[in-house]
Amino acid sequence: MRALFVAGAHTDIGKTYVGCALLTAARTRGRRVAAFKPVVSGVDAADWADSDPGRLLAAMGQPLTDETLQGVSPLRFAAPLSPPMAARREGADLRLGTLADLCRQALARAQADLMLVEGAGGVMSPLAEDGLNLDLMAALGLPVLLVGGSYLGSMSHNLTALEVVRARGLAVEALVVSQDADPSAPDFAETLADLRRFSSGTPVVGAARNAQAWAADLL
Repeated sequence: MRALFVAGAHTDIGKTYVGCALLTAARTRGRRVAAFKPVVSGVDAADWADSDPGRLLAAMGQPLTDETLQGVSPLRFAAPLSPPMAARREGADLRLGTLADLCRQALARAQADLMLVEGAGGVMSPLAEDGLNLDLMAALGLPVLLVGGSYLGSMSHNLTALEVVRARGLAVEALVVSQDADPSAPDFAETLADLRRFSSGTPVVGAARNAQAWAADLL
């Protein structure tokens, strides 16, 4: 089984979009897929179809039921805050060891050709009271699919996240860059070209809007 950790250079940068595109592309090619997001915040318990776990389930071709929701994202909190902040508001004490154990269990039971584990927030965003996304990534040791943006200023965010992940000794399979919807954003092709010049050999893939052929390049 090929397993990847989908991480973000920033919050709300397109991790789930990229993950869903990859899952869909793999299923189109007849591959079995699985995804796991151990903790998610900002989820309405009464209407979660468009939440990150809901979108992952749809991309996997699974029904949107309470059981499948629990299977893909067992820890869910309502407040649209970092997971530890959201957990505190519900009286929960979120710990890195718990998240790592949940991920290992999900990896062990997965019957898939491709398995994605997705973080919450950016690489250096708090994920638990005692750890960042980066700490969970290091605990699992999976190759990383790093998702970045193409907005003005994203070059520094993308390359900084890339260096931080590498500094923990983690392999980065690719930097996937989401195309910004803002028409005033820097030229997308030029942004990709500049990132490739400074990525020190890490493949840079452009996740263009309204076209998902790029996802097949990651399989």
